[in-house]
Amino acid sequence: MGFFSFLTQEIAIDLGTANTIIICNDKIVVDEPSIVAIDRRTEKMVAIGEKARQMQGKTHGNLKTIRPLRDGVIADFNAAEQMIRGMIKMINKKPRLFPPSLRMVICIPSGSTEVEMRAVRDSSEHAGGRDVYMIYEPMAAAIGIGIDVEAPEGNMVVDIGGGTTEIAVISLGGIVTNKSIRIAGDDLTSDIQEYMRHQHNIKIGERTAEEIKIHVGSALSELEEPPNDFRVQGPNQMTALPIEVPVSYQEIAHCLEKSISKIEIAILSALEQTPPELYADIVNRGIYLAGGGALLRGLDKRLTDKINIPFHIAEDPLRAVARGTGIALKNVDKFSFLMR
Repeated sequence: MGFFSFLTQEIAIDLGTANTIIICNDKIVVDEPSIVAIDRRTEKMVAIGEKARQMQGKTHGNLKTIRPLRDGVIADFNAAEQMIRGMIKMINKKPRLFPPSLRMVICIPSGSTEVEMRAVRDSSEHAGGRDVYMIYEPMAAAIGIGIDVEAPEGNMVVDIGGGTTEIAVISLGGIVTNKSIRIAGDDLTSDIQEYMRHQHNIKIGERTAEEIKIHVGSALSELEEPPNDFRVQGPNQMTALPIEVPVSYQEIAHCLEKSISKIEIAILSALEQTPPELYADIVNRGIYLAGGGALLRGLDKRLTDKINIPFHIAEDPLRAVARGTGIALKNVDKFSFLMR
């Protein structure tokens, strides 16, 4: 038995639309963008993670970059499998005589269909997973934030990721009400691309839009500590000559207004369906924000003012789901809400 347990490796994977994080032995061993570069002729993987992200938008005819996940679910099965396999190889750098059999816990959006869940399970098994467990993202986020999910108390978590925003009320180790909408970080990025095209006549790629979001992204048009304007370079749409445009956080707050309003409506809709006893707990405790979207300047203040319930940003919101998945991995036998 000892020999076989030596050959078993336990890993927790937060398979995100934007980033994939792998935890092994309580440590984050991989934290890379969810993107692969593939040779079109051989369909073999050329680069993965950050290296592939640097190639994005710069490839030639024989090379393509793929983001295997869209809206939180696997959109390209082959690329997803190659990506998971490649990232697991990053942990096991030394070649082994017998590759270890893997016990995995992977998180999935709470609105996943049976087909989408099977795609995640199949990709994981093809990448070497022997025991594959799945956990819903908001549940993993709640555990990562430090909430006692098995207590008879209501807690609400809003996890704004790259592809989906997951809203869930959790009590007694289960999800009581949940709402999963496909409006999240990627939509905010494409809103910025669209805005720059219409407003400034400048064409920008996904990577530049992402940089604008990080440097001057805001949910409010009035901030106490406003960031400096971000200068964007690109071709003018009409003349194709290079132009440079300064972008302010007020402009970005205006262009993200529509998508953020949709997230607000989804949160209100989840609160509407919440049983009164749990609703009272949520009002007292507040609502927790996790995921990369929680880092948008002024979002917690805007939601608090709109919904009249305090919103708290989780510490290190980007990794809350991954941390929760890691804790679930250690308690596989104890947590009854893990799915096989």
